[in-house]
Amino acid sequence: MYADLVYQSITKREISQLLQDLHIKYFNIDHSVCSKTNTNLFLLVQQEGAMAQESPKNSAAEIPVTSNGQLEDSHEHSFNRDLKRSLPAGLGLSETKITSHDFDSTKEGVVEAGTFPGKGGRAQQKSGPVVLDEVKNPAMEKLELVRKWSLNTYKCTRQIISEKLGRGSRTVDLELEAQIDILRDNKKKYENILKLAQTLSTQLFQMVHTQRQLGDAFADLSLKSLELHEEFGYNADTQKLLAKNGETLLGAINFFIASVNTLVNKTIEDTLLTVKQYESARIEYDAYRTDLEELNLGPRDASTLPKIEQSQQMFQVHKEKYDKMRNDVSIKLKFLEENKVKVLHNQLVLFHNAIAAYFAGNQKQLEQTLQQFHIKLKTPGADAPSWLEEQ
Repeated sequence: MYADLVYQSITKREISQLLQDLHIKYFNIDHSVCSKTNTNLFLLVQQEGAMAQESPKNSAAEIPVTSNGQLEDSHEHSFNRDLKRSLPAGLGLSETKITSHDFDSTKEGVVEAGTFPGKGGRAQQKSGPVVLDEVKNPAMEKLELVRKWSLNTYKCTRQIISEKLGRGSRTVDLELEAQIDILRDNKKKYENILKLAQTLSTQLFQMVHTQRQLGDAFADLSLKSLELHEEFGYNADTQKLLAKNGETLLGAINFFIASVNTLVNKTIEDTLLTVKQYESARIEYDAYRTDLEELNLGPRDASTLPKIEQSQQMFQVHKEKYDKMRNDVSIKLKFLEENKVKVLHNQLVLFHNAIAAYFAGNQKQLEQTLQQFHIKLKTPGADAPSWLEEQ
């Protein structure tokens, strides 16, 4: 009975028209292919109708019915498998599926897009990129970093304001703070010495340049003025000697400036950078310590215990960071003091011996001073050595 109704409701003309519209609209298949497919489909429907007429008694047994009176999908699946064999290679049932609705439905045949079930009733999955839920979104990670940074900045700013207003407490290491204050004060004094030494070097360079020009002028006049030849000659030699000694002293002063500049702007500055990191760690430590103290003073219930535990963990992390930075500052201050004494001792001896020899007119001692500290003077107007000479 069911096969007769299916045969009567699905005619060759309607199947042809439905498949033709579907293939042309979605798959761009040629009309000849559509005609062949429609013919095969209609033959399958006729065969099913003939088999149903030959054994009408067993039709009810062959058509499985579920408990609610609806047809089971196994009959429909066998029909789809036969249809898949009759379709051309370019058209697969993995993209189309023909289903029939209840007899009372106004639609006699509906072509639906879907996935053809394979063995075991499982749908064949299409290959494609798989996105795991465990992979975090980069935007969410950035948002979390911004949130943590904002919270930390707020706590530190509140701690700084509290300290400025005298309301908050701060952790103080008296011995370390005293060493840091001395270092900053010494840095200012060394910078002043460096500035004055640079001024002396500039003025000495101008004086040496003037003495050299004056010696050249005296030498020229000694050649042109026969009656004052000896007098101009003496003065020319004196000015040239002063210019030569001035260049030697200038080399010693420039070496002193370079060494002090390295000490002030590199060695001491690197230590002060570590001091700044130590102070930042101290502010963070005090901020989270104050936060933990406020939570401990409040009530302890189910809502506050997780906050107290989290605050305790953050306090411990920043305490370890603060202790580490304090040890680093102590070690750097110790090494800086040793290096500073060694460098300044040599440079002060050099500066004294060079100045004393220059104003005493002891050219030999001045040259020995430069040799003692391995200072090489640059000859005025001399070109820089080539890379072959440096090898």
